[in-house]
Amino acid sequence: MPFKNNSAFKNYFDFVKNRKYFYIASLIICALGACMLMFKGLNYGVDFRAGTSMDISASQSIDRAKAEELLKSNGTEPAILTLGGDNNNRLSVRFNDILTDDTVKKIKESFVAVYGSDVSQEVNTVTPDMAIEQKNKALFAIGAASLAICLYVTIRFEWRFAIASIIAILHDAFVVISFFAIFRFEVNLPFMAAILTTIGYSINDKIVIFDRVRENLRFAKLKSTEDVAGLLNDSIWQTMKRNINTVITVLIAAVCLLVLGSPAIKLFALAKIIGLTSGAYSSVCIAGPLWYELKNKAVGSKKKAAA
Repeated sequence: MPFKNNSAFKNYFDFVKNRKYFYIASLIICALGACMLMFKGLNYGVDFRAGTSMDISASQSIDRAKAEELLKSNGTEPAILTLGGDNNNRLSVRFNDILTDDTVKKIKESFVAVYGSDVSQEVNTVTPDMAIEQKNKALFAIGAASLAICLYVTIRFEWRFAIASIIAILHDAFVVISFFAIFRFEVNLPFMAAILTTIGYSINDKIVIFDRVRENLRFAKLKSTEDVAGLLNDSIWQTMKRNINTVITVLIAAVCLLVLGSPAIKLFALAKIIGLTSGAYSSVCIAGPLWYELKNKAVGSKKKAAA
């Protein structure tokens, strides 16, 4: 069945016509993130910065002021202290210094004396060498995943689709990084896992749209800029219902993790929510319009050659 440009969806929102607004919004977020990275950097957690993290659980509610007092009485100064659990019975503490075994033991004894013998604790210590190694491995994993996705898209689609997809998935990863840099959220290994899954989910969304664009190209006769814009808009709207259903389903799961999950995975869930939202946005507002820019030049070149 021949494809008719700008037919069934001609009265819908025009993504191509409004593409400059999308570019500006993304540039503002990325510019703010870049400024924060340049002047303050990321707020690295214990995974990427030497120190000790401690999770203390009790059978009763833990008072924040009392917990701070107990920690300071043992000569420690927590960098971050958060309460979680069903009734604030779980305390997560991060120290910028590496605590000795004797100090860790004294802290537990102090909490046992106040909250009873049911107190338990988990301790994670990262040395400077381990922090550097984990940071390098995390960056390598993100780079390798991005490269593999770029190669896959280049092989499966034409180069215009590949370039648009690559720029869009890098945009999604940097948006997540920008939010964490701007709001000073802690960056740890779960955050890196969220970046990797964001890249994977993002490219899936873009392939769905570009697959429809490629299918519609088989029946289209692109003679003008309007033809290219109509084909892209129709392709986006033809896949819109599927994309909305998919992102809402995954977002529900991510929001549940954020609201109901333990403190250890809350930042992972938050990074996922930001990444999923950015991925859905960039698929229709960044990747598609970028492909239009490249394809439009090709159509214009053909017209000049024919003339």
